[in-house]
Formats: sequence, structure tokens, C-alpha cells
Amino acid sequence: MQPLSKRLDILRQAIAVAYDQLAIDAKAEQASIVEHELSSPEIWNNPAYAQEKSKQLAALHAMVEPWQILKTQTNDINELMELGDDSLLPEFEGQISALELELIERKKELLFNGKYDDHNAILRLSAGAGGTDAQDWTEMLERMYLRWVEKAGFSASIVERSPADEAGIKASVIQVTGPYAYGRLRSENGVHRLVRLSPFNSDNLRQTSFALVEVLPQIDAPDEITLDDKELRIDVYRAGGHGGQSVNTTDSAVRVMHLPTGITVAIQNERSQLQNKETALKILRSKLAQLQLEQHTENISELQAGESANWGSQIRNYVLHPYTLVKDTRTKYEDRDASGVLDGKLDGFMTAYLEKHMDSK
Repeated sequence: MQPLSKRLDILRQAIAVAYDQLAIDAKAEQASIVEHELSSPEIWNNPAYAQEKSKQLAALHAMVEPWQILKTQTNDINELMELGDDSLLPEFEGQISALELELIERKKELLFNGKYDDHNAILRLSAGAGGTDAQDWTEMLERMYLRWVEKAGFSASIVERSPADEAGIKASVIQVTGPYAYGRLRSENGVHRLVRLSPFNSDNLRQTSFALVEVLPQIDAPDEITLDDKELRIDVYRAGGHGGQSVNTTDSAVRVMHLPTGITVAIQNERSQLQNKETALKILRSKLAQLQLEQHTENISELQAGESANWGSQIRNYVLHPYTLVKDTRTKYEDRDASGVLDGKLDGFMTAYLEKHMDSK
């Protein structure tokens, strides 16, 4: 067993390394800036913006405060030990052991080493091949992610949703807010394949369905991804959808196309054309950020045309018949508790992906 002083030194050094890698001081400074902004009464003239900032502040605090507490407690013990009161050694032993365990848990955050891993996330779910089964599968995935968000203590809001005619959904856009939301969810980016006995087939035959999940880092600050107005085509049109008073009688829907890449984002959920435009631009920035990561480019001008997630080979198979198994094709991580996975039990898949990604660097 190492002396307590040695264990404490190792603890303090590990915390210092984590502080640097996770940019805790920079995040604390960013939190102070957001707090100052929220202290201004004028910010609530735009409630949607103020709520976004409040969520951003909560996420920053969740990333910063545990490390600040860990560092403070370690420094406090160090100061007390330097006083040389041997009668407190048994107490120090217990406190240092507890801090070592806390550090082991906190160090999992070092897996979030990507450029945008500390950002919130935007999920875009789209039904693929498989007709009604695929649309139902897309809704199952939507529920799966919403359940994961709930279990993780995060918050989610559905930005855009297109119900299918018979069952399920054609598409869904979900904004996820929480510490390292994008870092946790980026493992989900790609095609998800379901094999089951179809509830929509009179012969109850086995059916294979596909859905595309795009995971984007939410770009809140426009200066992170600068858009050139000359490269945008913005169209407004009459919103469609169910009922809803002015939603069907005003030209509130907005479609934004980034001309160099051909990426298009259409939003019609909000009644305000301005709000729809702001949301569409936010998602466009997020898609361009994701495309930059995938194409390893420094500037938007270097991007090649194409979608950030394509209909290539599936990243994960969900088999419900003739046996139950969920298996990731990239990490080979699997879980036979398919119902649990579909109820939001995703952390094992996420950790396996992050560990593999870190090992490959």
C-alpha cells in the first residue's frame, strides 16, 4: 500500500491532467459569460433564446462542478495533511479512497475527446426501405432515444416530426441537451436495421426494415460555423400538417439549402417564420460541422457535396426473430436484452464505440 501522501499526489496530478484535457477552466469561464448574459432582464424578450441559454448553462455546470468539487476536496485534504496531525490519518485514508473512486468514475469523461463532444446534440431520424414497417421502426427508435435521454437525466425536445399515413413516422428531429450529449450519442450515427415478424403483414412474415439516424453536434454560436449568405438559398412556403389555425394559412415554413454541398433543411413546426429560419440555420450549421468531421476539412469551403450520413451498410442490427440480439457491426458489442435496448439501454454500445475510437487514434 502506497503512503497517503503519495496517493494524494497521484490523485492531484490525475485531476490536473483531466482539467487540461477536458478544458474545465475554459468551460467555467464560458459558464460565467452565460450567467452574466442571463442576468440581463432584456434576454427574456426572446424567451426561446433565453431558454436555450439556460439549458446551455445547466450543461456547462454539469460538466464543470463535479471536477471543481473533486479538486477542492483533494486540495483541502492536502492542506490538512501538511499540518501533520497523525490522529486524522484514518479519516484521511477513507476520504482519499472515496476521492480515488470518484476519479475513476469521472475519468470516463476523458473518452469524450472529439472536437464537439461537449456540445448538445441533434438527432435526425428518417425511415428507409421497408414501407410501413420502416416507419414503425423509426418511431421505435425515436422512443428508444427519448427513453435513453430520460434515463441519462438529459432533456429532449422534438423540433420536427412527420407522422406516416398508416403507422409510425417518416422523420423526426430531436434536440438533446445534457453534458457531453453529442459525445455520448455520436456512436448512433448511421443505418439501424431491424429484423422481426411484421405486425403489418397478414401472413406475419419476417420483415427487415431500415432507418437512418444522423447525430449532429448542435452549433449554437454562429461563429463556430460561419455561413456565407451568398451560398444559401432560403425559400418560404405554406406549412402543411394537421389542423392548427395559422399553421396552414401562413407562409411560415422555411427551407434552407447550402448551395455548395446541396444540404437542405426544412422546418415548419413553429408558427413564426423567423423561428423556423433560426432553427433551420442551426441544424444546417450542425450538419456542416458533422460533414467537416467526416471529411477532415478545416473550412466549409473545402467540403464535398453529400449528406453527412448515408444509406451505406448498417451500423447496428436489432434482431427480434427468430432470436433476440442487438449487435453493433463496428465494435462487435452485443446485448441479448433487445427489449431493454429498445427501452433506452444504450450506454454499453456508446462506451464500446468511444473506447474503440480512442484506441484507434
